[in-house]
Amino acid sequence: MVKYYTRACNFYYGTHAKILIKKRKALPLCGNKQICFDSVEIFIRKNKKISSKIVSLSNLKKLNLTQVKKIKKDLKKIKSKRKNFLKHVDFSKPSIMGILNMTPDSFSDGGKFNKGKKSVKHISKLIKSGAEIIDVGGESTRPGSKTIDPVIEWKRVKKVIKIFKKKYKSVCLSIDTRKSDIMIKSINCGADLINDVSGFEYDPSSSKKVKKYKISKVLHHMRGTPDIMQNNPKYKNVLLDIYDFFEQSLKDKFSDKKIIVDPGIGFGKSLKHNLTLISKISLFHSLGLPILVGTSRKRFIGQISGKNDSKDRIGGTLASILFLLSQGVQIFRVHNVNEIKQGILIYKKFLLNQ
Repeated sequence: MVKYYTRACNFYYGTHAKILIKKRKALPLCGNKQICFDSVEIFIRKNKKISSKIVSLSNLKKLNLTQVKKIKKDLKKIKSKRKNFLKHVDFSKPSIMGILNMTPDSFSDGGKFNKGKKSVKHISKLIKSGAEIIDVGGESTRPGSKTIDPVIEWKRVKKVIKIFKKKYKSVCLSIDTRKSDIMIKSINCGADLINDVSGFEYDPSSSKKVKKYKISKVLHHMRGTPDIMQNNPKYKNVLLDIYDFFEQSLKDKFSDKKIIVDPGIGFGKSLKHNLTLISKISLFHSLGLPILVGTSRKRFIGQISGKNDSKDRIGGTLASILFLLSQGVQIFRVHNVNEIKQGILIYKKFLLNQ
């Protein structure tokens, strides 16, 4: 069996992009005429062999008919504008998802904001700094962490969810959980987005239960469970394996289009896996869905920079996000909202002034 994958590449920005699109020498990325591409990388998976080649859009007609049909189908999804299905979020612009960990043991800020007034104060700070989405979690999923009882998890997040919905009606509320009971209770309290790091795999009933509600979802990839996911993770090809996971999950679990995909940086991936996913992230545009990526303070930044304290990884976080921004990623999950928002604003000025 032969399978083809299409990754948009060779990007142009700003005025230059608009000129190329007008001359029909390039295509807009996700309907945004300020970023375009004139080439694609075609991956060919045949049994156990994988090869790739970069082809300019003008030379696509030279490929065989089967390849051309698949690539044209992918290009339609890559260039199409993303529908704004998520409350208060515009996918034509980069958005920031601020992190609120209501846990005592999260890898970076566990125990820092998990008490009543502190959590509400931190939400206010994240929003004032520019977060369009707040992601609230009551269970740590850091490498090596163990699952907790749903009763404990709900007790941690219940109060802050209710306060949030009363106080911040124009900000998107995301709930970070793997458990269907927490998902449903959160939806009934007004949650706008369900962010399940297991990709709705941990709780077998979660996708069916959530399906009944017209709520937006993050389809996240994770290999294994948090307690064992970093024990020598292996893939045939990390990029294509995760693409296949998304494709199959969309067929099996969710037929609606209210899905955001997240390749799960650091969730069952080695340093090499993470670098491959980030550098080739534009492959996932061919799913036709918005992309979310969380690189904030992650271990791979420490492995490269030598910074063992996660709080010292803001520079590496920003560098990864600016690269992802140049590849058309729509949402960034971060701890340091103010610094990242500022970096994005300045970088966009340079990027689009071409």
